[in-house]
Amino acid sequence: MTTAPYHVEGEARSRRFLVTCDHASHSVPGDLGGTLGLPREDMARHIAYDVGALGTARALAVALDAPLVHAGFSRLVIDPNRGEDDPTLLMKLYDGTIIPGNRHADAAERTRRLEQYWRPYHDAIERLAARREDVVLVAMHSFTPQLRGRPPRPWHVGILHAWDSRLSDPLIARLQAQEGLVVGRNQPYPGHLPGDSMHRNALMHGRHNTLIELRSDLIETADAQAEWGARLAPLLRAALDDTD
Repeated sequence: MTTAPYHVEGEARSRRFLVTCDHASHSVPGDLGGTLGLPREDMARHIAYDVGALGTARALAVALDAPLVHAGFSRLVIDPNRGEDDPTLLMKLYDGTIIPGNRHADAAERTRRLEQYWRPYHDAIERLAARREDVVLVAMHSFTPQLRGRPPRPWHVGILHAWDSRLSDPLIARLQAQEGLVVGRNQPYPGHLPGDSMHRNALMHGRHNTLIELRSDLIETADAQAEWGARLAPLLRAALDDTD
């Protein structure tokens, strides 16, 4: 069985938004053992992919009438949300779990995975983004409610951004106005890593962008994913109106 580097859904949709999902899949190619030497239960955890993110991204893309590009490989194969020179591009230890299939990966193997998976995925994003000069990138992610040995994370949703917060600022304001939501700015992760997906595909081109992190226990089911996609779409449209 082969592992595709990316998938595109709704390519004919031509509205301003473009939705991406970097950590959509826990698929590992057969030449890496199908699991990188990990037990199946670890491949179902957040270390291998963002639980619930793909279904939510699909619902959001439909609600926005936008194309969706999502990676077809696990973040443990090579992380599409890291720069090519990032030391965590190819993880050997994640949330207390050793990744056996990556322990002895050398520079040549790193380059092979870049060429086979990482670069084609980003090329696909750029091809779709380049169709419009005013494209807006929205990246969908999820985060685990609690890392091993760490306190529970209080946020329901986090909005991540770097220096360009034109879209994130009004989006955060609208989310904070929603009753009962705990919203984090650049939580639970920093909003910018040099060379990451938003840096490469949005910031370097001056494109409007935001990255949405939803706590994964809120989007475990298909119904919850559909509800969040429908909930976020009008907030994004309104936030974008504030930037124009």
